[in-house]
Amino acid sequence: MTQKRFDDADCAVARALSEVGDWWSLRVVLEAMHGTRRFVDFQRNLGIARNILCNRLNRLVEYQILRKVDVGEHGRHYEYRLTDKGRDLFTVVVALRQWGDKWIPTAAGKSSEIRDRNSGRPIGTVQVCDADGRPIGIREVVLGDAEI
Repeated sequence: MTQKRFDDADCAVARALSEVGDWWSLRVVLEAMHGTRRFVDFQRNLGIARNILCNRLNRLVEYQILRKVDVGEHGRHYEYRLTDKGRDLFTVVVALRQWGDKWIPTAAGKSSEIRDRNSGRPIGTVQVCDADGRPIGIREVVLGDAEI
């Protein structure tokens, strides 16, 4: 089966899914957000097959979400680091994690709490806000001339 691509779609969500929409790509990005940089560490931490990981890392580099850096230790040695584009996925990953914790809890019912490094307090729920910073819901927005 050929994977559907949305590179030329008018919908920004569809275009974004073309770059990070499969289940391994966002897991690789999340792992990079946790500080993982080396291929062997991605593979060990994710339990992913080498060929799939190689494919995802190459695609994420191609889409400029990660950059491949030759750190030159003992010959050729590469690390994968988040770009600004990759770091901008932080809000998306946090929102997806919070949604998963709310609607698809673990068997033990535990959530994966994220804390502010400086204060130690849990972060707030990701929300969509109006131009004045007030949270708004789906019935309070329009896309162009059409309601969502």
